Amino acid sequence: MAEISYPFAQANASGGSEMVSQVQWQQMAHLWGGDRIDYQLTSSTYDAAALPFAWKVINGRTVTIDPGNAWVGGFYYQLTATASLDIDPNPTDKPRKDTIVVRADVTKGSVNLAVVKGQPSISPIAPQPQRAPGQRWEMVLLEVDVPATNGALVVYSRGQFDMPRIVATPWNTRSTADFLPRGSLVYDLDVDGGDTQYEAFAGRDGYVVTRHLGRVRTSTPGLWGTNTQPAEVDRVCRWRWIAPNTVHFNMKIKNPGPDITTTGWYMQASLPQPANGRTAQTFEGYIDNPGGNGGRPWLSQVRGISWEGNSTSAVNLFCPSGDSLVVLPGIPARSTLYLSGTYESDVFAE
Repeated sequence: MAEISYPFAQANASGGSEMVSQVQWQQMAHLWGGDRIDYQLTSSTYDAAALPFAWKVINGRTVTIDPGNAWVGGFYYQLTATASLDIDPNPTDKPRKDTIVVRADVTKGSVNLAVVKGQPSISPIAPQPQRAPGQRWEMVLLEVDVPATNGALVVYSRGQFDMPRIVATPWNTRSTADFLPRGSLVYDLDVDGGDTQYEAFAGRDGYVVTRHLGRVRTSTPGLWGTNTQPAEVDRVCRWRWIAPNTVHFNMKIKNPGPDITTTGWYMQASLPQPANGRTAQTFEGYIDNPGGNGGRPWLSQVRGISWEGNSTSAVNLFCPSGDSLVVLPGIPARSTLYLSGTYESDVFAE
């Protein structure tokens, strides 16, 4: 039979089977989730000694492993009492790296702890876990440095833990996140009937949008410190969250006329999200002035700066003058200001 499927209530001539062998079980069950320790990391900090499979070295060459549960290669494993594993001596003049693994051995029919011994070398490499369906499948718990001439063991945690399930909401994502475990990823797939879909993380530091997943968002940038500004139809900012607390934007301010002039010691445009003020942040742009209006060049460089200090939604606009930057004097009639950049926002009020 070229086509095999399982498990069904009874075997049939179409290839359906009601029995599942160990190998078939693993082929099916390992797809249900990746290897991991059955313990969700939902706290702000952790005490290594209180986590599942906590370890310590005794008598110089023995590593003890505390109880814990894990999912490995499609099989569930429980360690219900402290286990002890001996690390082989290393009398050579070169160091060695070993690993302690949880090993699902399908031919043996059980899951057990095991020590995998590495090779002594000037630059030793820890053995990679075996992942052979139907044979041995390993998840690394610990990496053990075994110094030359039987030096003292140094043990490092390499355990991979469970995390809260990723969930989605049709709306009210920010409020829903208040009831999720710390460390949850949540997707807003409706955004209250508009806007763009996004991913967010409810973590130790609070709730933060991690990235927009669909179309860009738009806003209308304002101009400050000028005699006038164009109508909303001539001002647009396209932006999105591209990473936690990180915004990318492209701004266009088209001046159909008359000249926009700076009236004070500054000229500013508004950003789509406040910029963090822990350090100054800079942006690049230019003015496209094909008619040479206002006695300005066809193309002229613009530099945007958000000052160090408080969080701010304003970017200060400058242009080169010799070796210096001076306040942008304005935007000539029938010209367009373009400005873009990526910057750190201030979601966490730092």
